[in-house]
Amino acid sequence: MQGLIQKISGPAVIAKGMMGARMYDIVKVGKLGLVGEIIRLDGDTAFIQVYEDTSGLFVGEPVATTGEPLKVELGPGLLESIFDGIQRPLDAIKKAKGDFIARGVEVPSLDREKKWKFTPAVKAGGEVAGGDLLGEVPENAWFVHKVLVPPKVKGKIKSVVKEGEYTVLDPVAVLEDGTKLTMMHSWPVREPRPFQRKMDPNEMFITGQRILDTLFPVAMGGTAAIPGPFGSGKTVVQQTLAKHANAEVIVYVGCGERGNEMTEVLTEFPELLDPRTKRPLMERTVLIANTSNMPVAAREASIYTGITLAEYFRDMGFSVAMMADSTSRWAEALREISSRLEEMPGEEGYPTYLSSKLAAFYERAGRTVCLGAGDRVGSVTIVGAVSPPGGDFSEPVTQSTLRIVGTFWALDAALAQRRHFPAINWNRSYSLYADMLSGWFRDHVSPDYAEARRRASELLQKEAALQEVVQLVGPDALQDNERMVIEVGKMLREDYLQQHAFSEVDGHCSLEKGYWMLRGILALFDHCHAAIERGTMHINDILNLPQLEQCARFKEVPQAGFKAHIEEFMRSLETTFAGK
Repeated sequence: MQGLIQKISGPAVIAKGMMGARMYDIVKVGKLGLVGEIIRLDGDTAFIQVYEDTSGLFVGEPVATTGEPLKVELGPGLLESIFDGIQRPLDAIKKAKGDFIARGVEVPSLDREKKWKFTPAVKAGGEVAGGDLLGEVPENAWFVHKVLVPPKVKGKIKSVVKEGEYTVLDPVAVLEDGTKLTMMHSWPVREPRPFQRKMDPNEMFITGQRILDTLFPVAMGGTAAIPGPFGSGKTVVQQTLAKHANAEVIVYVGCGERGNEMTEVLTEFPELLDPRTKRPLMERTVLIANTSNMPVAAREASIYTGITLAEYFRDMGFSVAMMADSTSRWAEALREISSRLEEMPGEEGYPTYLSSKLAAFYERAGRTVCLGAGDRVGSVTIVGAVSPPGGDFSEPVTQSTLRIVGTFWALDAALAQRRHFPAINWNRSYSLYADMLSGWFRDHVSPDYAEARRRASELLQKEAALQEVVQLVGPDALQDNERMVIEVGKMLREDYLQQHAFSEVDGHCSLEKGYWMLRGILALFDHCHAAIERGTMHINDILNLPQLEQCARFKEVPQAGFKAHIEEFMRSLETTFAGK
């Protein structure tokens, strides 16, 4: 089916003569065959968002529909790859066309010539259905790619290949109805991949950051938002989670961010060693780069491309962390396209369907029992950055995201300016998963973990309230007990919540070490508080105790010897306060 261009407005193209076309069909626009997607239909008029630069197009050029929605290719070769927003491999484009993406270029997402060693897991005569395991492919030194039957396919196997090397297009099994199954299949990005059922969010997504794991935890398969103004550390937090979180696969989407930030990711990840595999972190990472100078329409698609790839790895039974940096740039792309289509604007010019689009995206997270035989369990955890203009959390994207996500990590420009990182404001952030994860903490860390967390949170709140009094009348107006609260609050802020992202020892902190650090600080507070209550020690005596400096150095002690170190610290407390 072919129509003609009637009007061009930036990335939006209006074409006549498109009767019979469907919503979200991919079309080829103009003589160059630019890739576009139908996003609105009115009679035989199609409104198309073009994923490439439309300069040079003119009215009357042809528009042809492919009859298919935007799909991604799923199969061996995804890991270690760098794609643009619509899954075009940037490395392959560079080899074919140079450093810049040529308009109308067509390069397959997965290498058609590379051969993979395929080991079948089924036999002729067996019944298979969507999600069943067809075979396995070692994709790199540690990752075994599980080749699955596509979700909507089922039948009896007529034949299957022997173990050997095949390309992603070679049939590895044939069903009795003639369906050929290859190592690769495609899936529409806007359609969530099916699963058997979702599970309760009662397993921990461990980040290695004390402030997140202790005060504002997120569940495996949960959702988290990181809003913050320019320069507050959103990208660094996401990159730190990608390096240290307990997810097995990372999908990192650079959506409308600066090119130098993506360059840093691209150069740093291959050099970083994964603490679990001791191999480059890139070997378990997929990068989707749609920087601010790339076409705006592809930015809107990049989020869906990323979540579909994440769901594919989830269906294999892996835990996946998807980093979306940032959803504000994605929302701005929605706003630009909506305005060019002359839709009724909502608050601050964003389309009225912004909230539903955000909700549909975050709803694709979850910990699930996967399709297919066996009880494979996989998860997709979404961590989305939000970039509110001027750090104003009342703007529509932040507020819409707040209503959806389970964990809210509010970054604070004032903390970042004081070089306190991660610059997460503990008084504005929250987690809805804390109570759900209390049983997990009890079983895997300590029975009194929840109590220690509660006490730390209360002390931080009391310290914030007392700081307001100090600013008005000075610290001398406070009683010794209140001054002790301020001191322990300072210790919690500077010695516990603050963490050096680039330190070999402190860049990642295990839950066990974080718990014992917190126990040590709280034990010091309890001893000091009791001595002040009894009148046996003055606050000035307490401030000169060597244990305060020892607490400050907890973060420098390696994980391996920390348990013995904290036990020695506890004994020193007992000795110091004996009889006082």
